[in-house]
Amino acid sequence: MSNGDFVFCRSFPLRVRKLDLMGYARWARLRYASFWLANLPVDGFPVDSSQAVLLEEQPVRILFASSEAVPFATTGGLGDVCGSLPFALADLGHDVRVILPAYRSVWYAGREIHPLGIEFIVSVGSKTVSGRLLESRADNVTFYFVQQDYYYDRDALYSVHGQDYADNCERFVFFDRAVMEAIRLLDFVPDILHSHDWQTGLIPAYLKIEYSHSPLYRGIGSVFTIHNLAYQGRFWHWDMLLTGLDWKYFNWQQMEFYGQLNFLKTGIVFADTISTVSPRYAQEIQTADSGWGLDGVLRARRNTLYGILNGIDDVTWNPATDPHIAFRFDRQNVFQGKAACRKALQEEMGLPVRTNVPLIAMIGRITHQKGFDMVADILPYWLDKEDAQWVILGTGDAELEQRFREFADRWPEKIAVRIDFCHPLAHRIHAGSDIFLMPSRFEPCGLAQLQALRYGTVPVVRAIGGLADTIVDCRPETMEAGQANGFSFSSEDPWELSRTLQRACEAYRNPDLWRQLVQIGMSQDWSWRHSAPRYVEMYEDTLRRTRGSAP
Repeated sequence: MSNGDFVFCRSFPLRVRKLDLMGYARWARLRYASFWLANLPVDGFPVDSSQAVLLEEQPVRILFASSEAVPFATTGGLGDVCGSLPFALADLGHDVRVILPAYRSVWYAGREIHPLGIEFIVSVGSKTVSGRLLESRADNVTFYFVQQDYYYDRDALYSVHGQDYADNCERFVFFDRAVMEAIRLLDFVPDILHSHDWQTGLIPAYLKIEYSHSPLYRGIGSVFTIHNLAYQGRFWHWDMLLTGLDWKYFNWQQMEFYGQLNFLKTGIVFADTISTVSPRYAQEIQTADSGWGLDGVLRARRNTLYGILNGIDDVTWNPATDPHIAFRFDRQNVFQGKAACRKALQEEMGLPVRTNVPLIAMIGRITHQKGFDMVADILPYWLDKEDAQWVILGTGDAELEQRFREFADRWPEKIAVRIDFCHPLAHRIHAGSDIFLMPSRFEPCGLAQLQALRYGTVPVVRAIGGLADTIVDCRPETMEAGQANGFSFSSEDPWELSRTLQRACEAYRNPDLWRQLVQIGMSQDWSWRHSAPRYVEMYEDTLRRTRGSAP
């Protein structure tokens, strides 16, 4: 089976149950991979809400192992996915559990957490380390937490003041071993053990090397998802001793990477199936330019590499019900709603209340990866010559943060900068802005552009990764076909970014064109309703290969 190729071939008895799923019946008639890879809508996508019939097979038991999951702990997209995808899978009838470390932050998530009375001891190198398991139930998904306060009761998840914790290798060796023991102790044996990013990269290796002899674990299929290939969990070679695995696995084909222990590479090598968070990114990471040194390993696994586009939580990100915004709206009253939200945002951010200029927004990590340096290069021109307002929210590189502060000091009537991350403010920015800018150098999937579309805000993006999979550039032919939902450019040239942004501002000044763009974007469904069934297809394929049949 090729990358992202899903075959709808089922030989199992089917049950029928009604769910309020957008366009699910259409999904069942289509091979969605062709849509994602071609970056073009098919069969009427975007779809409208309707009652659909779900063809449901036997439920799959799935255990997510992740270092993040909203609302308990998150630094970005990994937490968003692992906090929302499980619910979409559970809505399809599957038994989904999530396990993550019991960071300090989990106690402030506003959820009830209970000890299970289960304690355990695992080996970490020459040490034995104890822990215990906690539980929190949310609707139809159960969350488990691995408590070990020395490792996880800290101010941040991975680093402090920009420096990674020196014992990160040890912390996540412990977590990965704890996950393997939890399967036995919780009396929950999954069909699929789904690990996410480098922090869980040892889990597929432990499953293959140490636990495969046990009948309890033998039928478990392993899936490893790469959310961002740039973060690999690379450590000193002597840290191999902490893993407890035989030194023979520390070789260039398995766990070693230029003399270092590499957690991410380990997950890629040992997992039954690998996935990443968009079809385009699945292709990009197999190239030397975007493979971060692992392109050869990924090409070797290309027949079991899937690119499945992330979805968004359309309950949390819904302008019709959002408690954080000044005026709630939907497609019918979007321009009335956005006018009210724009005024409130301008007042909150200290900008002059103007109705006749585009309001451009950026939200995210203020880093080179996200293209903030390119924006900083063009901003003096834009703030001096162009009639537009800017709102920027995020934290990141100290030098870039200072540049944006200086822009706000010099042009306070045109740009407002908040060096922070405030979740409610992010909602208000999406609701009150007109244009959302994402000029990322690489972007595995991206969620902010999808959230912007949901709020009637038109994205301007660089056409890479998931941004290329989701945003169709506004051209006469794409507008005529009803496909355009934003603007895109290709190069890393800041002035190509500037020219594309000018195209967007020109479109803003054409009310009919802008109305069509906004309506197309808001009509599209980027929720997990579409992606979650594709995960199920991947799980079933994994089990067919590992067991000879699906559950």
